[in-house]
Amino acid sequence: MITGRCYCGAVLIESTAQPQTSTYCHCVDCRRLTGAPVTAFAAFARGAVTLSGGPVSHVSHFEGVERWFCTGCGSPLKARFAYLPDQTYVPLGVLDQAPDMAPSLHCYVQSGMPWLVIQDDLPRVTDSGADVLQEAAGE
Repeated sequence: MITGRCYCGAVLIESTAQPQTSTYCHCVDCRRLTGAPVTAFAAFARGAVTLSGGPVSHVSHFEGVERWFCTGCGSPLKARFAYLPDQTYVPLGVLDQAPDMAPSLHCYVQSGMPWLVIQDDLPRVTDSGADVLQEAAGE
């Protein structure tokens, strides 16, 4: 069982399935969403993640991108992307098991902060990495 919660603890996140993969994202959208210079997400099968407890808001500011947040504290809880229809993405920062979910890819590296250097041997792509992420889902 994978578990997590929002900052205020009102919303619980659960998945009975392990993540299919996890990834860093350097895009402007994710940076603005989290306020961090880079984000990391775990990809789960679309129906594997459930949210329970406190109220959740659902927003879509860009066509094909849906995001869920805790209405009490604003924590990002999950996201879905039209170009990855069979997956749900959960920010690693809200998951209890995040230390065991090391990312395997860097996406949107051209949008990254030039002063943030993550030295690893992971593949780096200039786009969403959808082909790699779909492959991880077995599509």
